[in-house]
Amino acid sequence: MSPFAQYRHALWLLASRDLKKRYSTSALGYVWSILDPLLMAGIYFFVFSVIFGRGNIGETPYIVFLLTALLPWTWFNGAISDATRAFEFEAKLIRSTKIPRTIWVSSLVLSKGVEFLASIPVLIVFAIFTGATVNWHVVFWIPAILLQALLTFALGLIVAPLVVFLRDLHRAVKLILRVLFYASPIVYGVTDMPAGLHFWAAFNPLNGIFSLYRAAFFPQQLEWFSVLMAVVMSVAFLGIGLLVFKRAEAAVLKEI
Repeated sequence: MSPFAQYRHALWLLASRDLKKRYSTSALGYVWSILDPLLMAGIYFFVFSVIFGRGNIGETPYIVFLLTALLPWTWFNGAISDATRAFEFEAKLIRSTKIPRTIWVSSLVLSKGVEFLASIPVLIVFAIFTGATVNWHVVFWIPAILLQALLTFALGLIVAPLVVFLRDLHRAVKLILRVLFYASPIVYGVTDMPAGLHFWAAFNPLNGIFSLYRAAFFPQQLEWFSVLMAVVMSVAFLGIGLLVFKRAEAAVLKEI
């Protein structure tokens, strides 16, 4: 078996083990993977549409507008959060394995990605129920998923080893993710931002990624400059992540 085939086989084993471990003792199982984004979508829908009135924020149907960003955000947020514990929970296995240790990050990205894919039927149900119209831009979901997987993997490579040496980074990552949630077009759209912020907002790669997802129902939300910047930033983060991981790997193995 080639090294690539071994890596791919081990990656799937680790990701499937993670999923089984997460849901084997759960009575609701699959429901938990969609409950968090669904609950958040319900809260934001109630606050912005019922209590305050949405005004010009977002698109109609607003619940579909929310879910097209909340579902991929849940994938991103969950994978990055878990990456802060990637080496802590599997220390013995990591020290003994000969497989490239980037697999511990990529398995988190894959398992959370599978949960994201499993949540898509919920979006479809709401789209049908609210009469949302899907258009040919739905094909952009494929590059959106690939680009998000790349970005999440790249950031995980940076976070996972650094947390071993900087224990407080675990809490810092949680705070950064909380800020990033509101700094990303989730409860609002890219077209809702003030004109002066569009250029700088594009440096948040999630802007471009979410616009690709939303284009399936709301083509006016697609911003090609943001998408281009998402590609550039994701590739840049991947280069930084591989460099950080390679330089820290030996020290991490001594530390864990």
